[in-house]
This record gives sequence, C-alpha cells and structure tokens, in this order.
Amino acid sequence: MWFLRRMLRIPWTAKKTNERVLNEANKRRSLVRTIRKRQTTFLGHVMRRGKLEHLVTTGKFEGKRSRGRQREKIMDG
Repeated sequence: MWFLRRMLRIPWTAKKTNERVLNEANKRRSLVRTIRKRQTTFLGHVMRRGKLEHLVTTGKFEGKRSRGRQREKIMDG
C-alpha cells in the first residue's frame, strides 16, 4: 500500500485505511487472486527442484515409517 500512498501523496501519518486508499486509486484487491498467484509460483519452484521435493509434493512416496517421534540423529543437530 505504501506505493499507492506515495503516488497519491498521502502521508503515512494520515488516518486513512488501506481500503480508502484503494478507493481513491480506483483499484481492487483480491485476496483469493493473490493467494492463487503465490501458490502457482511456489508450485513451479518446487517442481523445478530436486526429486525429493517433487515426490513429497505429488504424494508418491513409498515405504513405511515407524510410529511416534522420529529419533534424532547426530547430523540433525
């Protein structure tokens, strides 16, 4: 929002809500659209990464784990 305030020359000390600033700039903000965009970019990032991240994301992980808390190894810290 700071860039719109700066473009409209609204000081940061002014008691104007973000909604009022958006109305003055004739802009709309969609939370769902922002979330979808970030999810898409993150998914593309994960898919380009190594094989392990890809397998975990797609849910194609085989094998069994023991029940309970996993034991801490020396390398885990």
